[in-house]
Amino acid sequence: MLPYLEKTIDKISIRSFDESVSEEELVWHRDREDRLVEALEETDWMVQIDNEVPKKLDKIFISKGTYHRVVKGTGTLKVKITRFE
Repeated sequence: MLPYLEKTIDKISIRSFDESVSEEELVWHRDREDRLVEALEETDWMVQIDNEVPKKLDKIFISKGTYHRVVKGTGTLKVKITRFE
């Protein structure tokens, strides 16, 4: 089971992570395409790219094959993900 809910139209997804998600579910992973990830609301959730310190999740481009993870904050996280192939 995925740690988020997602609605997708074409290459754009809206993804929501509930504040009750376990930190253990937010695993390091990499994606098969480039992505632009944008927080839809102010949040203290963060994103961590491999070999970097976590940074505020507001708007970030993540290249295909780059290891990364979401770092849990408070409240619900809603992001817009645009995929590029």
